[in-house]
Amino acid sequence: MKGKKLAMRSAFLLGVSMALAACSASEHDGTFAVPAAQPVTAAKKAQDRPPNIIVILTDDQGYADVGFNGSTEIPTPNIDRIAKEGVRFDRGYVSFPVCGPSRAGLLTGRYQSRFGYDLNASENPHDPTAGLPLSERTIADILHQAGYTSAALGKWHMGNHDQFHPFERGFDEFYGFPNGGHNYFLDRLRNIPIKEAKNGGQLYESWLMVGREQVATSGYLTDWLSERAVEFVERHKEKPFFLYLAYNAPHTPMQATQKYLDRFRHIADERRRTYAAMVSAVDDGVGVLLDRLDTLGLADDTIVFFLSDNGGPLVRARNGSVNLPLRGGKGDLFEGGVRVPFAMRWTGRIPAGVNYPHSVSSLDIAATAAGVNGISIPAGNALDGVNLIPYLTGAKKGEAPHRQLFWRYPADTRDNLRIGRRAAIDGNDKLVEYKRDQSLFDLSKDIGEQKNLRGDRKQRTHELDAAWQRWNDQMAKRSAIAIYNEWEGS
Repeated sequence: MKGKKLAMRSAFLLGVSMALAACSASEHDGTFAVPAAQPVTAAKKAQDRPPNIIVILTDDQGYADVGFNGSTEIPTPNIDRIAKEGVRFDRGYVSFPVCGPSRAGLLTGRYQSRFGYDLNASENPHDPTAGLPLSERTIADILHQAGYTSAALGKWHMGNHDQFHPFERGFDEFYGFPNGGHNYFLDRLRNIPIKEAKNGGQLYESWLMVGREQVATSGYLTDWLSERAVEFVERHKEKPFFLYLAYNAPHTPMQATQKYLDRFRHIADERRRTYAAMVSAVDDGVGVLLDRLDTLGLADDTIVFFLSDNGGPLVRARNGSVNLPLRGGKGDLFEGGVRVPFAMRWTGRIPAGVNYPHSVSSLDIAATAAGVNGISIPAGNALDGVNLIPYLTGAKKGEAPHRQLFWRYPADTRDNLRIGRRAAIDGNDKLVEYKRDQSLFDLSKDIGEQKNLRGDRKQRTHELDAAWQRWNDQMAKRSAIAIYNEWEGS
């Protein structure tokens, strides 16, 4: 095993050297402006080890509710640092417009429809089919091959049964809760064992988990997660690590401490004010984490991703989020449901201050993690994402990461042939079907999806429809999981 890790480490160093050489030798094609990369002050140190990887995921955050997407009502200076010091993805997508399937896609780098995870899983802690199928490998599983230590913090939502615990899915540390949401005021939580919970409400009120144990905690959930994240980085600063920091905020219930609420006294709407406070708490945590990377001299050695798991909810579980100028929100396949705040930083390795115009996907995170480490993926778990680094450095001149992206949303049933909503993107064109009514939009001119071009562009509509059908033929025909409405506690 030791020899294998050394060989993989050598492959990583060779890959980095080749990539950097290719970058310096290439010229950009003018598709988008690429500023010169920042000077690398610790170049030798950065090449001595694989990069740390941090994924910061928010929950139900609106597209418009971050500074790098234009928000002035909710300042997010620390989150904005990631985009300012790296890349803002103008068309950053997730693979599903609802929490569970979106996370399944992100963690595996594969369309969750391939393995039948098309709806939120049941939260029944006794159901061994209610979670991420054991056939799938997570980013933590992938990075384990390169000697990474991995931690999952916050919302897991990949199954409450013991076999779905993060420790069984490649992670070495876990601080958070296994279900899909939680109350934020930790002093009010109760000692309700996960296996004895009768419903989702009790899961929301249960003690948090540290490893496999539920423990009494205190404080505010968002702050608690930020503290655990910083501690993890400090403990593992000498070796490569993967940190999956999945904040519950700003998902309901709408709860914030007075410290954060006081920052938004100017917002009259109570729900919106609380939402802003919850986002601000996340921003503070991101700032402390980024500052600690700087203090430890790890900024150049660490890839940081930031994104939301889906768009902000406008109907069910409404939290006060804003997705404008996009249409729709959580649960929709319009842009407001799947196009999210998305940024990435790798100081000194990718250019800073870039507004990247091409479509990227949350599926690309796993592929990037594998790519920078030179890790081969078994054919049975082939990734749908791509390594973003060559596209961002200009090594793949004139190419876009994805020409096509696809979505499907079954109609609350395990029968995935009963598709309630579906969508496809090909370049700037987007096909959306809802209740058998199709619309075609040109996203380069109509980001708000207001002008249906189907009547004028029937051939193009047919082409996207056919492309989606070909993609769907590769996906699972039935759900592999027990779905959310099958537990009497739902």
